Amino acid sequence: MATFLYRLGRLSFRRRRIVVMLWVAVLAAIGIGAMSAPGTSSGSLSVPGTQSQQAIDLLRKEFPQASADGATARVVFEAPSGQKLTSGVNKAEVESLVAKLGKSPQVSGVTDPFAGGLVSRSGTIAYAQVSYKAAQADVSGAAHTVQTDVVAQGEKAGLKVSLGGNAVKGESASKAAELIGVGVAAVVLVITFGSLIAAGLPLLTAILGVAAAVLSVTLATHFFDLASASTTLALMLGLAVAIDYALFIVSRYRNEIRDGQEPEEACGRALGTAGSAVVFAGLTVIVALSGLSVIGIGMLTSMGLASAFAVAVAVIIALTLLPAVLGFAGMRIMKSKMLTRRMKALERGEGESMGVRWARFVTRNPVKVLAVSVAGLALLAIPAMSLQMALNDDSGKPPGSTQRIAYDTLSEGFGPGFNGPLTVVVDARGSDSPKAAAQDAYAMLGKLDDAATVRPPSFNEAGDVALLGVVPKSAPTSEATKDLVGEIRDRSAALHQDTGADLMVTGLTAVNIDVSTKLSQALVPYLAIVVGLALVLLLLVFRSIVIPLKAALGFLLSVASTLGVVVAVFQWGWLKDLFGVDQTGPIVSLLPIVLIGVVFGLAMDYEVFLVSRMREEYVHGADPTQAIVEGFRHSGRVVTAAAVIMVSVFSGFLLDNEVLIKSIGLGLAAAVFIDAFVVRMTIVPAVMALLGHRSWALPKWLDRILPDVDVEGEKLRHALEAEQTVSAPEPVLAGVAAGVHTGSDDHGTPRTFTGVHAAGDTDIPAPAQQARGKARGLSRLKQRLARGSDAPVLADTPAPKAPKAPKAPTRRKLLKNPIRRR
Repeated sequence: MATFLYRLGRLSFRRRRIVVMLWVAVLAAIGIGAMSAPGTSSGSLSVPGTQSQQAIDLLRKEFPQASADGATARVVFEAPSGQKLTSGVNKAEVESLVAKLGKSPQVSGVTDPFAGGLVSRSGTIAYAQVSYKAAQADVSGAAHTVQTDVVAQGEKAGLKVSLGGNAVKGESASKAAELIGVGVAAVVLVITFGSLIAAGLPLLTAILGVAAAVLSVTLATHFFDLASASTTLALMLGLAVAIDYALFIVSRYRNEIRDGQEPEEACGRALGTAGSAVVFAGLTVIVALSGLSVIGIGMLTSMGLASAFAVAVAVIIALTLLPAVLGFAGMRIMKSKMLTRRMKALERGEGESMGVRWARFVTRNPVKVLAVSVAGLALLAIPAMSLQMALNDDSGKPPGSTQRIAYDTLSEGFGPGFNGPLTVVVDARGSDSPKAAAQDAYAMLGKLDDAATVRPPSFNEAGDVALLGVVPKSAPTSEATKDLVGEIRDRSAALHQDTGADLMVTGLTAVNIDVSTKLSQALVPYLAIVVGLALVLLLLVFRSIVIPLKAALGFLLSVASTLGVVVAVFQWGWLKDLFGVDQTGPIVSLLPIVLIGVVFGLAMDYEVFLVSRMREEYVHGADPTQAIVEGFRHSGRVVTAAAVIMVSVFSGFLLDNEVLIKSIGLGLAAAVFIDAFVVRMTIVPAVMALLGHRSWALPKWLDRILPDVDVEGEKLRHALEAEQTVSAPEPVLAGVAAGVHTGSDDHGTPRTFTGVHAAGDTDIPAPAQQARGKARGLSRLKQRLARGSDAPVLADTPAPKAPKAPKAPTRRKLLKNPIRRR
């Protein structure tokens, strides 16, 4: 793996123009295809195997005119203050608007409020039910225009008109979240690198990668029905991980430059080490997100696969486009003019960073730190014990939106149950008397305590399938309504025994209940599948039993505490004004399982990035405690910057109007903060300090079975050392060019490289000489940046006593090197 990525990095660096042109061509092609895509997605849920879905399938067959899977809208009318809708003028205006709705494109039927008894007892509120022939995603713009015209015409006549239902077009999502996330990421990157060029490269490649992913998801709507939240989740995750992956590679590239490597060589080594960690970190995220498809809910499948695709694009961008862009930046990426005095001292190897001091504190007090951290996370997880789940409806829409106004108006005029009517289907095809069976069901439903009204049965053409309507007394998301659905289904057995007919409950409320139940049942199996697959990946990466187990247990702590935070804010109402939550209630059913998939992938990101550097130091001979400290020295600052960027990107989505997106934003921001700073940077080093060498233990029989993926680049390092040992470099005079620098745009400008040693030093491997300290590498870098093309400098080795005449620039002769291929 490391060797392949080393070659890929050098190839992309050298062929930078071709790589960039290929990516521009791909982006243009995807963009052209996406322009003609529908761009609309469905928010409907299809849950095969549930009773509500079986009833929908039966209605689609027996009541085609009812458009069981078609979109619906409710047009709610409210009379002016002090008036009634039943008065002459207002009634005529409502009938005119209903007639206009009936002529709308794609409409299969409209119920007249006055003929259908859809007027409140007070006479001030009424509604018309509009059924469409098309599904939610296929409702045309012309149909939406009619809805808007009806609202405007009614308000012009003095009526208050509002729209509800899934056929109503929602408000466009705000772009402030993306802008805030990118802005904060830019500031963090500038602070981290002290350079606008170094900060700009991760942002540039991340934006291009996210654009490619989002346009691809939009293009996919040509062929698939995607959930409405798929694009938003793909954008959210793609932006966060793309910046982080580029950040890690750019940071390692700069470190290699400081150690005296030439730009192309530094790029290859950066991809061979940090790039390997990026591949496996991205792979864990992809596995976790793709695992959402095993649940069997189309909405979750599309969200998971779209997000996994965005992460895959981020990985590919980091491994191909980023090295090419580094080639254009050249040595200018090292100009850190915006660093503080303290940061400059750390760059020179003077003093200790905050990460190093923190690592030493944790390793000196592992028991105390571990106890305090675990206790704190346990306290945060307490609210999760009262988790209640339900799917969101129009009650979760923003205050002031037409859907929310319609929902509240119907609740006021008819009771909260009118927003969640139940559709009861009596399948009497196996009954001797279908009409008697339907009447028995009607009588039974009328006796239920929480049933406000029951609509008499209507039959299909064959007369053997009946359709009844039940309006609950309670709100759609309440426990009472859930109990009512369960009670009706429980009576089905008795009805079948008496009449031979089957009774099923469907409708949006019943579908939501079935989905919530299925998600709850799938939570543990999904968790086992994702954790199991990721444990295998981490076992391959770290070749240790303890590290993967520790990572999984830390993830469980992160998830439990994150769910506790979400419940405290969205269900209990703690700090709800701070986070812009206007109404508390059950947590959206999709949230916990989406959080598990996303958080697990992101948690493994930090585990791989931080611990892989510790393993690199450990396999190079450092003792366990020193390996922990050195891991923090090299990766602590970068992991901190990456976590801050992710928290900022996810927090920006709290500005979204949708409850699902808002809750996912808060959940992911809290999860990243907890996992990065409490679990990975506190609990992980504490546990590893307590275990010592046992952290890296692996049974010999398992060691023989597992393939060596070489994430830390150990094989690559040995191969490069062997190459430098067998090479025979010719002596080069100080001040004489040893090659032509091709790392920036000023191609062909001669530069003096002082990394070639005299013949007397050939027995010392180059890596050993480079390990003399960062200060020497930085000094050599400053000489390169400061001197002109022909300015002589002192070589790193003593000059020969009798200088020879200057020779033409030479290159090292590579002896069948399996690594470098020019």
